[in-house]
Amino acid sequence: MNNDVRELREAKGLTQAQLGQALGVSRQSVNSIEKGKYDPSLPLAIAIARYFGLAVEDIFHA
Repeated sequence: MNNDVRELREAKGLTQAQLGQALGVSRQSVNSIEKGKYDPSLPLAIAIARYFGLAVEDIFHA
C-alpha cells in the first residue's frame, strides 16, 4: 500500500522519532510505514490521519 506519510511528516518539519512519539510508536515503525514495508493497523492509520487532519484514504492508497 502506498502512502504519503513521509511527505506529510516532512511538510510539518518532523523527524521520524518525533512523529513516532506523537503516535506512540517507534521511529522504526514510522520508517517501515513510510517505506511501505509495514501497513499500519486500522487504529494506527486512523491516529495518523487525525494527527495530520486528513482522512485515512487521503494518506493511504493503492
